[in-house]
Amino acid sequence: MALLLNLLWLVFGGLASAIGWAFAALLMAISIVGLPWAPAALRIAWYTLLPFGQTVIESNPGPVSVIGNIVWFVLAGWWLALTHIVLAILLGITIIGLPFAWAHVKLAGLSLAPVGKTVIPG
Repeated sequence: MALLLNLLWLVFGGLASAIGWAFAALLMAISIVGLPWAPAALRIAWYTLLPFGQTVIESNPGPVSVIGNIVWFVLAGWWLALTHIVLAILLGITIIGLPFAWAHVKLAGLSLAPVGKTVIPG
């Protein structure tokens, strides 16, 4: 079932979202200031590509993660979250798109604070 959902997800905005996350990771990697956030963005890009059958957990809570997430929000988080919200609204109009809209809503929340998160199967 996860395979079918992931294939449909790619069509309903998943591929575009994953490209957006990869672009954010690239921007972070190019700049010296953003280099510490590039691995988190790549983890979430992979999760965004195939979200069904995976879970995101908080792996490293603490003050460093909080500060990292604040910087992330200013540099890239807000526009990634906005993209996911727009896609969720568009997909939420149809009954078939509701599961994918919900996935975009979860990704919008993750877009705001990805530092200190780990993706695990399940």
